[in-house]
Amino acid sequence: MSRILLIEDEERIARVLQLELEHEGYEVHTRADGRSGLNAALNESKWELILLDVMLPELSGLEVLRRIRQANATVPIILLTARDAVPDRVSGLDQGANDYVTKPFATIELLARIRSLLRQRSLQDQSAEQPHLLKVDDLTMDLKSRAVTREGSTIELTPTEFDLLRFLIQHQDEVMSREQIISEVWGYDFVGDTNVVDVYIRYLRQKVDKPFSSKLIQTIRGIGYLLKVETSSSKEADDSAGESNPKDGQTPS
Repeated sequence: MSRILLIEDEERIARVLQLELEHEGYEVHTRADGRSGLNAALNESKWELILLDVMLPELSGLEVLRRIRQANATVPIILLTARDAVPDRVSGLDQGANDYVTKPFATIELLARIRSLLRQRSLQDQSAEQPHLLKVDDLTMDLKSRAVTREGSTIELTPTEFDLLRFLIQHQDEVMSREQIISEVWGYDFVGDTNVVDVYIRYLRQKVDKPFSSKLIQTIRGIGYLLKVETSSSKEADDSAGESNPKDGQTPS
């Protein structure tokens, strides 16, 4: 039975969520303020997932998130927030949240996101036993053989595409700027336009996302890119935002 910590100060919301989650078979523990929630997150047993309200008394949800991530980089955390502005969502993701839902939300959607994150965590635990394998949802990358598969289908990548995908997987759920990607994938001595990142993201999407039902590579407008397991309404922006078409005759290396 998966243990979930719910940190939510609105008693009605907390009670409804607790009942729904327990009905789904989860063991749920609740805290009503940021300080007691942080103490529970850090000291009271092992949690498979944390649901964290942003607007909390004593300590804000984002401060609780920051302190949890300092001590535990792996526990999945979903933010519950009434703030729907892009900067607020990006701030939560940058500080380590795995996902967010905006109030008021449909319980059925939240349950789907919880299942997705727990499934993803299970795959990551399996990958820890095989460190040469990187897994995100139904995508698998073998660092030894440089083989990439999704839904059992082999995906042929060029060396640069492989390195770019590996970087995004290794920074899953983190918003990466074009400059960060250039530095890590192409190298500090790269001379050229950051537009090359948009070009190669387009190449990757054609191979890794387009043939499949769910999309992994997301655009964060004005910032960069994010590799994230997609839920029904979690797209940050339109797939084509921030991309540029490659010049005529330009092919991946």
